Amino acid sequence: MSDVEFIGPPPQHKYTKHARIAEELRERPLVWGVVRRPASIGRASSAAQAIKTARLAAYAPAGSFEAVACTVLVGKGKGQRKEHLVYARYVGGTK
Repeated sequence: MSDVEFIGPPPQHKYTKHARIAEELRERPLVWGVVRRPASIGRASSAAQAIKTARLAAYAPAGSFEAVACTVLVGKGKGQRKEHLVYARYVGGTK
């Protein structure tokens, strides 16, 4: 008796957060949008790289989305704080 049951691939979840983001970006090609506000620039950079390389299926094929991570200052004076952003846009049909 085997410990593994071979029943095919896991079910696909069509409406994940990333699928919804990718769909919205495709509806407005070439328009940059903020798609994430992570806690660190490292996480922002990782997310941008995942979008560009289509590490997540929602952004496939690789290269059809551009993404960048940046840190901006929000607020003024003593209340000023850093915010890390991930910008992305769909370029798939334009290259």
